[in-house]
Amino acid sequence: MYILVIVTKSTIMRFETKYDVERELKAALTFCGAFGFKFTKLGPNDVDYVLTDKNDEMIGYLEVKGRNRDIEYAFPLPIACRKLVKLSDKKLYSVVVWSCYDGIIYGNINNLKGDVRFGGRRPRDGAVNDLELMAYYPPQYALSYIKF
Repeated sequence: MYILVIVTKSTIMRFETKYDVERELKAALTFCGAFGFKFTKLGPNDVDYVLTDKNDEMIGYLEVKGRNRDIEYAFPLPIACRKLVKLSDKKLYSVVVWSCYDGIIYGNINNLKGDVRFGGRRPRDGAVNDLELMAYYPPQYALSYIKF
């Protein structure tokens, strides 16, 4: 038995602004520049980037989350559990970067410890993922930061 699903433009709404895209790129450049990685953008329903080394060997994946505050006030760090599942399904090094006003906070998902609860943001018209199962990470040794 097959199920046909038709996805139209009005079915999926993206809320990213030009500022959001620029902030994501700046965070990816900062993280990858610090470690000598290269990155390639993935599709709209995947994690953000695939990471490669200087020999173009695939080494992992990167998800960038926007955090509209300074690093000092960024905690707890939120991320949707569905994003963590996508990252963990990749079976390679997977890192999350939270892009703050004054720098980035990052950590390997295999080392992070946090709380899981239903949450998110105030619902918006047409958004399907504003309220969902979320992970929240407090400050911990598994997280590092780089100031801009």
